[in-house]
Amino acid sequence: MHGEGFFFQAFVYLSAAVVAVPIAKRLGLGSVLGYLLAGMVIGPFGMGLIGAEGQDVMHFAEFGVVMMLFVIGLELEPSMLWRMRGPILGTGGLQVVLTAVVAGGIGVATGLPWQTALAIGLTLALSSTAMVLQSLAERDLMSTDAGQRSFAVLLFQDIAVIPMLAFFPLLAVGTVAAGPAGDGAGAHAESAAAHGQPWIETLPGWAQTLVVLGAVAGVIVAGRVLVRPVFRIIAKTELRELFTAAALLLVIGIALLMTSVGLSAALGTFLAGVVLADSEYRHELESDIDPFKGLLLAVFFIAVGASVDFELIGDKPALIAGLVVGLVALKFVVLAVLARVFTMGTDQGLLFSLALAQGGEFAFVLFSYASQHAIIPVDVASPLVAVVAVSMAATPLLLVLWERVLRPRIGTREAPERESDVVHEDNAVILAGFGRVGSIVGRFLRSQGVQPTVLESDSDHVDLLRRLGLKVYYGDAARHDLCAVAGAAKAKLLIVAVDDHEKAMAIVRMARKHFPHLRILARAGQRTDVYDLAEAGMPMDDVYRETLDTSLRMGVDALRHMGFRGHQATRAARAFRAHDEAALRQLHDLRGDHKAYITAARELIVALESTMQSDLAGTTVPKDMGWDSESLRAEYRTKVVAGE
Repeated sequence: MHGEGFFFQAFVYLSAAVVAVPIAKRLGLGSVLGYLLAGMVIGPFGMGLIGAEGQDVMHFAEFGVVMMLFVIGLELEPSMLWRMRGPILGTGGLQVVLTAVVAGGIGVATGLPWQTALAIGLTLALSSTAMVLQSLAERDLMSTDAGQRSFAVLLFQDIAVIPMLAFFPLLAVGTVAAGPAGDGAGAHAESAAAHGQPWIETLPGWAQTLVVLGAVAGVIVAGRVLVRPVFRIIAKTELRELFTAAALLLVIGIALLMTSVGLSAALGTFLAGVVLADSEYRHELESDIDPFKGLLLAVFFIAVGASVDFELIGDKPALIAGLVVGLVALKFVVLAVLARVFTMGTDQGLLFSLALAQGGEFAFVLFSYASQHAIIPVDVASPLVAVVAVSMAATPLLLVLWERVLRPRIGTREAPERESDVVHEDNAVILAGFGRVGSIVGRFLRSQGVQPTVLESDSDHVDLLRRLGLKVYYGDAARHDLCAVAGAAKAKLLIVAVDDHEKAMAIVRMARKHFPHLRILARAGQRTDVYDLAEAGMPMDDVYRETLDTSLRMGVDALRHMGFRGHQATRAARAFRAHDEAALRQLHDLRGDHKAYITAARELIVALESTMQSDLAGTTVPKDMGWDSESLRAEYRTKVVAGE
């Protein structure tokens, strides 16, 4: 029966994730909110598919947070972490202190003892590491200023949990009272018990300090001295599953060591990740751990959703709603002040403030721990646990609010559109776009005495090019009036080398309408771009696929490295190009019929390879081999070495 129960729970969790997350992603809400909603639906206050055993799953799934911090540590070299010491200590420290003081002051004002109010303030100062980092990474925002500051604050908070657990017993104000069955604090009693009395507390104070320092030093020394040789031996077995097992063993072992000495498992594995960040096995470790991290985090988010006590919320809806709004508003204001103090941009400050405005997963542990030590009464802790869970569930919604409503309207504004330059040239060639393609074309023409009139629509790029001594004009080449001023009526040639295909199409259409005498040479990124330009009236001979020549040149060099003569490889590339361009023309007529296009393309690919291989088999040594001096020299050197 136990096995059946486990498999049933696994089936329920996985089914909920597979159904809910694609729907949430389709609605633009992100995967985290999908997991939370799935947990709410299958939880004891939803469909009831999981009950009290969900708390055991929560303790297991919290290991996903541990793995996440290990992976984050692998991406941070010690030097980078040292450079972040300012944001970690400054922003993170001030956030915890200010939030705790303000929240504690509000608690005292409502009649709570100062010890209880302080414990509540410190607990609510924490934010959800898993929720924030996953949500920001999902939106590719971790590299932003707000993402980096958020990570620094969360790292400080995770470190701060350790002294909080040590400090809380000093705040006890009464006797321990057991809460009613099923309340939020009681639900996490096991977690508190797990953290409540580690063996290290039986030692004298000086011995505790030595043990903790020894554990941290042991992790650092082992990471530097022992782990790398062990992984080197394991890597030689060439068994991927053994390396994965070793990676899991490392993380679990460090987590057990840290918890046994009363430290945070997440902090210990983060430290180990930092130590191994410059290891040659860093990427292998990351790729092996990442699937487990992702799955456990998903289960953790589902468990958080399932832990939302809707019965308690239904009994006291106004109280819970008011506390959630108050918590989010309080943390938002504190974080917004810090964002202003540390000179963050408006949009980044809003993102930073909204991302960290919830309670954190460690609040479940701290509230249970505080109830056990008679610091916070159970009837106070229970609604606060519900508030933290609801605030965590609201985080993805707050980020959606920032992404869709606030960012487009508030924050960094685009500078007013710059006026186009006045062109004082009347050249035979107009070059639209001076990026990676246009710059080479333009410089080549100038080297041959042909001076093109260059138009570039990126103002920053124009300024940079002018500092380099290049004569470039700012303006949109798709504008008829600008091209007229640039001398299009007298010019002979228009070269369209812009990166944006839609912009290139606009330039071509404008030129063919207003300056039909101009011959146009246009850059195309792919086959479909060629077809678009052909339909706009351009001959295919005047359309240039930007990667074709480079790709063929690389192929020629590859053949030469494989022993082909230079003339043979070059001739093959020319033949390939001729066949490919002929196929391009044939396929153009079938563009509107997808099925016929695919069928014809497959036939042409096979025909091309067959034709080229037939040509290769029938090739004899040509008379022009003399120009291939490099191959002749290599052949001569080989014969000399062989003594022929």
